[in-house]
Amino acid sequence: MMTVTLSHYLILAAVLFSISIAGIVINRKNIIILLMSIELMLLSVNLNFIAFSHYLDDLAGQVFVFFILTVAAAEAAIGLAILVVLFRNKRSINVEDIKELKW
Repeated sequence: MMTVTLSHYLILAAVLFSISIAGIVINRKNIIILLMSIELMLLSVNLNFIAFSHYLDDLAGQVFVFFILTVAAAEAAIGLAILVVLFRNKRSINVEDIKELKW
């Protein structure tokens, strides 16, 4: 039977981080996909923190994950609020239309 080691978690986190970077680089027009890519990036970093925390028998990494999740929730709320304002004013969710929302 195969055991899951630290390197397996790190490889999975690297793959998730690479997918999120590709989502940001490839798609620069749809703000929903940009927000999902940023969330995926934060979750891959959280996976690294949890893996190292378990490997080193230290709870500091797991506590730090709660702070990252708080920032991610705030980022999602603010991003969705901007998305709602953008859609109400322009009837589209293109990132280029955000420049036109100045006072």
